[in-house]
Amino acid sequence: MIFFVFILNAVMRAFYYLSNCSTCKKILQNLSLPQTIQRVDIKKNPLNEATLKMLYNLSGSYESLFSKRAQLYKARNLKEKNLTEEDYKNLLLEHYSFFFFFVLCFDNNIFIGNSPKVV
Repeated sequence: MIFFVFILNAVMRAFYYLSNCSTCKKILQNLSLPQTIQRVDIKKNPLNEATLKMLYNLSGSYESLFSKRAQLYKARNLKEKNLTEEDYKNLLLEHYSFFFFFVLCFDNNIFIGNSPKVV
């Protein structure tokens, strides 16, 4: 039980990003996040099902965590398909590039994307 609480706390205070993304680097520098917020490079540490489920619980949908700008999204012509929440979940678990490259979890809040309003 103590282990689960630790994992939950880590997810609830985490910045999910892609280390080679220049936009993520700029946002990370501008935010000056405290050391208590875990930095998670999703390419080096892909999402697992438990973490994705916790992010889903905060965001309300897998689609909101999904980046429709991903090259694989275009290459697979997924825009033409009627994707379900289960499809989004499976794609997010399949490849890191489907995940929005900027997700900040802080306590019970989640911020997704890099629009000026979100940042």
